[in-house]
Amino acid sequence: MPGKFELSKTRNGQFVFNLKAANGQVILTSHTYGSKDQALTSVESVRVNGSLDNHFDRKTSTSGQPYFSLLTEAGENLGRSEMYSSVAAMEKGIASVKRNAVTARLIDLSDFF
Repeated sequence: MPGKFELSKTRNGQFVFNLKAANGQVILTSHTYGSKDQALTSVESVRVNGSLDNHFDRKTSTSGQPYFSLLTEAGENLGRSEMYSSVAAMEKGIASVKRNAVTARLIDLSDFF
């Protein structure tokens, strides 16, 4: 089963999406967008940039937990991961984005809220 993008609408009318792995685990969460079209454009950008290792910005939180952000060619943030327990776990998360982003189907849940 391939991964999927789930697009939803927040309580304040903004749009956000999660990229989920085949097992249903969230591997990337976008920031919020003012319109559905902006969010869908960002989904397509994740498809393009999600396979490029140099577009992953590996970071460490102030509490010492590794996480990553996915960036566009221009350095714009497309989304970020959860906090991981180790660098090795974060690298597995990045590998999962690389595997899933290109072929993930889009599930539009934004009309259900």
